[in-house]
Amino acid sequence: MSEARQQGRLIGFASGALLLLAWAVAAHLHGDRTVLPSPAAVLDVLWREARNGNLWTHLSATLLRVLASFAIAMSIGTLLGLLMGRSRLANTWLNPWLIALLNLPALVAIVLAYIWIGLNEVAAVVAVAVNKIPVVTVMLREGTRALDPRLDEMARSFRMPTLTRLRHVVVPQLAPHVASASRAGISLIWKIVLVVEFLGRSNGIGFQIHLYFELFNVAYVLAYAISFIVVMLTVEYAVLQPWEQRVSRWRRDAD
Repeated sequence: MSEARQQGRLIGFASGALLLLAWAVAAHLHGDRTVLPSPAAVLDVLWREARNGNLWTHLSATLLRVLASFAIAMSIGTLLGLLMGRSRLANTWLNPWLIALLNLPALVAIVLAYIWIGLNEVAAVVAVAVNKIPVVTVMLREGTRALDPRLDEMARSFRMPTLTRLRHVVVPQLAPHVASASRAGISLIWKIVLVVEFLGRSNGIGFQIHLYFELFNVAYVLAYAISFIVVMLTVEYAVLQPWEQRVSRWRRDAD
């Protein structure tokens, strides 16, 4: 591990410890533990919910919705981005729809999906995917426009088959843009999934937050929120960041 990476991790740990310390001091000074529970109280709730299985039940439900929405949004967004980046006609036709979806509030998309499709899993996943597809499309469209035309011309001059050209010329150049869209997408999707669950599902982290909000139990609200934040941070640092660095390595080496 490089010295810069080690230093970055140490700074990250120190920053997290400082945040916990500030939280503990604020809870102590506030005095009312029902409004601002201490980190120890929230950790105790997390432990009890993990032991009785409730945490894993609702966490897995939310993760499945995140994965389904992420897969749909990335697939459709990538295809649309490639199409709009390669075809001026397609971009002209689809750009007004793209702008409209980019400016559609997430809450409106969720409510309409529940009204039109029903209070079910399909509506929940569709509502989340609709909010993410235009963001992926824009990022991949710009990535497609940034492709090196000289490499494309070389592939055509050697009469490379379409699939071979896609695999060895287009995909390596687009991979950093796909990785960036994935990182931006996962952070947006899980937040919208919680809203979807808050409004119309009977399980998941968002449902639990809704339940304990109505009971005014801040410790449980924070416990369930933190549990999912930890999972998403793990995905970010253990999967998405290393992947993005790996697929971008060839560009750094070329520079």
